[in-house]
Amino acid sequence: MSDEGIRVLIVDDQMMVREGFSVLLNAQRDIEVVGEAVDGREAVAKARELRPDVVLMDIRMPEMNGIEATREIVAADTSARVLVLTTFDLDEYVYQALRAGASGFLLKDASARQLAEGVRVVASGDALLAPSVTRRLITEFARSAGVPVRRGSGVGSVQVEELTDRETEVLILIAQGFSNAEIAERLVVAESTIKTHVSRVLVKLGLRDRTQAAVYAYESRLITPS
Repeated sequence: MSDEGIRVLIVDDQMMVREGFSVLLNAQRDIEVVGEAVDGREAVAKARELRPDVVLMDIRMPEMNGIEATREIVAADTSARVLVLTTFDLDEYVYQALRAGASGFLLKDASARQLAEGVRVVASGDALLAPSVTRRLITEFARSAGVPVRRGSGVGSVQVEELTDRETEVLILIAQGFSNAEIAERLVVAESTIKTHVSRVLVKLGLRDRTQAAVYAYESRLITPS
């Protein structure tokens, strides 16, 4: 993130949506819209050219959809984080976008405050996820993707071989939506210790951020959605 503020690229095939979000975000002192794209292919090109901090990504677009564009932007190892835009939360495409590396999602009818705060959260490196929505998304669509998610509640018995017991515990709490401070309080350790655990979890599992960690935890049955 530059000293000038958070740089945002808006990707949507509808001009009114792009212009509306651009006006709302440019009104924020710490956010600057540096570009717009009308489809996924243009989004990938502009992400490489403009190096935004956050890409606001529509899913359903011509030429290349938002899922493929998200996957390419993440694979390109740019610093950009993708925030998916959708018209309704229980959307299989949102689930696929999260698996592709998106850092969260927002409904298109979000308020100006929610939009700006969502951009700030994702730009800071955190995930923008409502745990209850994440659980519903994964329960609803993981089965159709061939992922063995089982019904029930609580924590499953699966142990991830790459992780220590404490790292597995931290991963489970991430998936349940707890912040680093809340995890530290629950485990009675310093927040800096939790940050170290989170970093190790992400590195060991080859995950980019907390969003992918949450999806991984559900799909690995560390957590069993109710």
